Amino acid sequence: MKIRVGLGFDVHPLQSGHDFWLGGIKLEAEKGAVGYSDADVLIHAICDALLGAANLRDIGFHYSNNDPRWKGKDSKFFLQDVTRMLSEKGWTIENVDSTLVLEKPKVNPHIEEMKKVLAPLMNISPDDISIKATTNEKLGYVGREEGVNAMAVVLISKK
Repeated sequence: MKIRVGLGFDVHPLQSGHDFWLGGIKLEAEKGAVGYSDADVLIHAICDALLGAANLRDIGFHYSNNDPRWKGKDSKFFLQDVTRMLSEKGWTIENVDSTLVLEKPKVNPHIEEMKKVLAPLMNISPDDISIKATTNEKLGYVGREEGVNAMAVVLISKK
């Protein structure tokens, strides 16, 4: 069996008047993430980790923010499509470990729902997904509530 790991990172600014999509669900928040698609930093970080592990470049290569097809697109589409790409190359997703960095809203009450939404998109169990959240202790752009970021590490395998 061959195994590989991948690392993903994503960041988006936060602004009032925008929806806040995180982990495939819409959260109630004063500010939402701004981006070309729905700006779901968790899904984008997971996609980059998966693509990197399989040596398939990155999310921007496959879904350019210059392509009108992806404007306002639900990021769950990207994750499902990335999973398809990996499967076509013979890769299986084994697990995902991720960390969200934001001051608010509180993420812990939503983690189980996020896992239930994300798992079928990757053909894995919710138990194979770890989502953690932390603040930035009021430091930097995250601390000033100007932005949100996410990091993800994945393990993939091929028989």
